[in-house]
Amino acid sequence: MQIIINNSSMIPVYEQLMDRIKQEIIDGDIKEGEALPSVRSLANELKISALTVKKAYDKLEEEGYILTVHGKGSFVTATDMQLAAEARKKSIEDAFALAVEHARALGLTDEEIRDILEIILAE
Repeated sequence: MQIIINNSSMIPVYEQLMDRIKQEIIDGDIKEGEALPSVRSLANELKISALTVKKAYDKLEEEGYILTVHGKGSFVTATDMQLAAEARKKSIEDAFALAVEHARALGLTDEEIRDILEIILAE
């Protein structure tokens, strides 16, 4: 698992950690039944508080992404494939929205943006 925490971000560290783990689960990089690193080992690796990792794991468990078995660790639960597909679509939608916002800020018209998308799709 490759997690990078941005300490200068306005997003709390536990949310950054949650988002990254969720994304890896949704993308299938972390499979159902796979164990996550222990709270202590991940905290040491990321050089953050174990309480921060614990909070992220607790929230992920509340949302149904992982299951913690005391004394054994935290494991990825079965993900609803339709929910995972919807999350992937939302991620792409967000990326497109950001790209359109950027293009408009540079002065491109909607027609020019569509033309660029058509060129990309044709490749």
